[in-house]
Amino acid sequence: MEDIEDLLAGSGGGGAPPGFRLPINAVGVNPKYNKNKPRLHDNHLSKTGSLSPKIPGTETIYMKTFGCSHNQSDSEYMAGQLSAFGYALTDNSEEADIWLINTCTVKSPSQSAMDTLIAKCKSAKKPLVVAGCVPQGSRDLKELEGVSIVGVQQIDRVVEVVEETLKGHEVRLLHRKKLPALDLPKVRRNKFVEILPINVGCLGACTYCKTKHARGHLGSYTVESLVGRVRTVIADGVKEVWLSSEDTGAYGRDIGVNLPILLNAIVAELPPDGSTMLRIGMTNPPFILEHLKEIAEVLRHPCVYSFLHVPVQSGSDAVLSAMNREYTLSDFRTVVDTLIELVPGMQIATDIICGFPGETDEDFNQTVNLIKEYKFPQVHISQFYPRPGTPAARMKKVPSAVVKKRSRELTSVFEAFTPYLGMEGRVERIWITEIAADGIHLVGHTKGYVQVLVPSTGNMLGTSALVKITSVGRWSVFGEVIKILNQVDDKIASNRRISSQVGQGKCSSCSSQNEPCACSNEPDPSACGLECCEGKITLEEGQVSWIDRFAEDINSQNVIGWLLRKRKNQLKGVENDIALGSKKKQEWVGGNTGEWGVVDRALLGGMLVSFLIIVALLIHIGFRTLSTI
Repeated sequence: MEDIEDLLAGSGGGGAPPGFRLPINAVGVNPKYNKNKPRLHDNHLSKTGSLSPKIPGTETIYMKTFGCSHNQSDSEYMAGQLSAFGYALTDNSEEADIWLINTCTVKSPSQSAMDTLIAKCKSAKKPLVVAGCVPQGSRDLKELEGVSIVGVQQIDRVVEVVEETLKGHEVRLLHRKKLPALDLPKVRRNKFVEILPINVGCLGACTYCKTKHARGHLGSYTVESLVGRVRTVIADGVKEVWLSSEDTGAYGRDIGVNLPILLNAIVAELPPDGSTMLRIGMTNPPFILEHLKEIAEVLRHPCVYSFLHVPVQSGSDAVLSAMNREYTLSDFRTVVDTLIELVPGMQIATDIICGFPGETDEDFNQTVNLIKEYKFPQVHISQFYPRPGTPAARMKKVPSAVVKKRSRELTSVFEAFTPYLGMEGRVERIWITEIAADGIHLVGHTKGYVQVLVPSTGNMLGTSALVKITSVGRWSVFGEVIKILNQVDDKIASNRRISSQVGQGKCSSCSSQNEPCACSNEPDPSACGLECCEGKITLEEGQVSWIDRFAEDINSQNVIGWLLRKRKNQLKGVENDIALGSKKKQEWVGGNTGEWGVVDRALLGGMLVSFLIIVALLIHIGFRTLSTI
């Protein structure tokens, strides 16, 4: 089936705002009917011709996300748009009207889990939408036959795809034109953590990587758009900003900037009291070698975690060459040694692939020696999985028994370390953002991103605290709270109350802080890399379900609220620019900050036109119904 492309006139810069419904002919959809599903009029009209209860925006959606933090962010954006149009999110797949699966193509197990879930959905005869890297990189998979698809750069059109799928149409949006907007509605899995994609794709050509097939070549967001997003989420009460990317170090090389420029611009927006922290995402060695001192300076900043995920994949130069990793072991050592030397308390995490084609016993021993030498506190160990369509899939494989043996051996070496020995009795500042899987402890992190578990007492989520480390374990340490440094802002609580009154004629100046989860709380065993969501995220205030919170906060998730918040953020940016002597944005929004500009009028005009079309359709249906009586 051919991809559905945007056919809007002037789609490069015009058309409706991302996430807005348009009449089906306005977006160029020419859907394929699924013979096993009813037609549009069968879905929404009863035998008497009256409208059935199931109208667009009233259905319930089950979402499941596989893979890295970038995938998680995509799911949060899709959940936000669907919620804004009235769809309810559920963790119960059986009660859902439609399923949405966001997939990962890094490893075979994650794709196998996807296949199992798709088969389960089809057997339950549920409508299904598949998103993420699997359909984008392998659109002709047999498992995806008859399934609607959302490409990795088409997440801003998920509402259209869901609505058409519910009508019995099979639609596919895979064509890439431009990056999705960063200011779309969003429902965070953890309301205190903003996962911010700074670019998509990468500049590498690793022989084993399937993600490049899906995410494509490097495409970076502008510094201005990213800083604006950071400014917005801090105002929303976010306490951690995670920069996410297929390769953070490559950021900006396609638009004439670099990572240090972005990092310094973001750090300037962080509250000086350290209430909001920045975490820099995964970066490959080649692209940070020339910026090591600048990045080290950022990592020393009190509002930035002294933590970096730098995959090495192998301790052998021969294997790195076969992988086409574009660096040597010496380069990797330079990165790690420099950061450890320049950044106090620096923590490095890395990845290893065991059993890559051609790996000898000597190659593997070099990898073991590297891990023993540095004793990394976090090492993600994977067995090699040949991914279809990659050069490595055609290479001579190491026997499976040998691959498994090497994986077990390296895991045993890694688990023998005691990386947090010596922390007992130390006083550390931590940032607390979630409830532990046991439901008893809260999870915080030190500046070096060491996980600290503290007893759950009072309302400490979203706060920073001084703790005394009482004991250490293999994977985390335990502490007791000495002093809470940043209580949840009273202004945020006030904004929540205002937000709940939107339906009574009052408008909110900020988005709700009680945002529901975007995806299932089930742990994802096939998630890839150290950027993934870890463990089960539970909720404060008596373990209240995110479904209950969603019902309370629906007013703050609607489209009107989103538009008002978007305008407020635009005006705030104008005021900041005026303070800096710039009037460029002022002219774009309007003559002054109190007037409605072109974009505002276009948005309101679009909403008015949509409303009139809906009214006209209802009148038309009414006349047809009367004429048949």
